[in-house]
Amino acid sequence: MRAGIPGIASPHPIGLALPALYLEDDFVQRFTAALDEVIAPVLLTLDCLEAYLDPALAPDDFLDWLAGWIAAPVDEAWPAALRREVIGQAVELHRWRGTPQGVAAEIRLLAGGEVELTDSGGVSWSATPTGAPPADEPAQVRVRVRVADRSGVDQRRLREMVAQAVPAHVRTTVEVVEGS
Repeated sequence: MRAGIPGIASPHPIGLALPALYLEDDFVQRFTAALDEVIAPVLLTLDCLEAYLDPALAPDDFLDWLAGWIAAPVDEAWPAALRREVIGQAVELHRWRGTPQGVAAEIRLLAGGEVELTDSGGVSWSATPTGAPPADEPAQVRVRVRVADRSGVDQRRLREMVAQAVPAHVRTTVEVVEGS
């Protein structure tokens, strides 16, 4: 998290804003200079607040806080570029969360490549209260990801992400294959 930066200059020194009587007082100027050193990082952060809230511009050490603030599913071990992209697309990912389209979008961000997703479905309805219930087939999601190089994909993290994206009772199968 952000901390004080030693020796940073204040954009608005307090000592220069005092009445003329105090401009030549050495004690007052030293006292206000100490306050400037404490307040300078706050003022500079507030001056650049929009940059902190933009994932493309935010400092690397601020990305995890920003991701937590918007509930973006990021991992600290990911490179900063990937975390920035996930944070930037978080609204769209939340919009489609739990749907085949949303799961495929998250997988594309994490692993890249082409995603094939098969969902067993199992949704039915009846116009009458005595309609037959759906068959007792277990719900399942199968994911196949085609990438150029399998070694570049964190398969453990990919499986965890798919398991978190689907309901708890749904079985998941994740396969990463090489190919174009």
